[in-house]
Amino acid sequence: MMREWATVVAWHDGIATLHTEAKTTCNSCSARKGCGSAMLNKLGPKNAHVMQINSEKPLSPGQRIEIGIRESSLLSSALLVYMTPLVGLFAVAGLFQMLFDSDLAAATGALLGGVAGFIVAKGLSLRLGHREAFQPVILSIALPPDALRVESKV
Repeated sequence: MMREWATVVAWHDGIATLHTEAKTTCNSCSARKGCGSAMLNKLGPKNAHVMQINSEKPLSPGQRIEIGIRESSLLSSALLVYMTPLVGLFAVAGLFQMLFDSDLAAATGALLGGVAGFIVAKGLSLRLGHREAFQPVILSIALPPDALRVESKV
């Protein structure tokens, strides 16, 4: 199970809105100053994801929860996203090469097949994304931010 901590933004009628931040490995590497990936990471947008998840227990904004998703779901999603355009690219390029016997036609077929593969992957991901196996689940719930209060007598 892949695990990630998320912050509750809102909870209403059994549905929690969560905010997660994508982590990069740039902070753990010692070659930050000479690395192009670290520079691109600073220039690019900060990857923050907002999602909704079912929660029977009421949650308060600011509360941290641990969510998880099955590795098999993650691997099958990656396979769908990466392999479908690649298969479309090679299949249509080969078909155009056989039909038209031209490199230009094969290149055009590769472009069309790749785009068609992306469209098919998008459609399949929308259809498969509603299955229970592809939905994240709540693994643990931390205390609300206002649950612990430390008082000191001065």
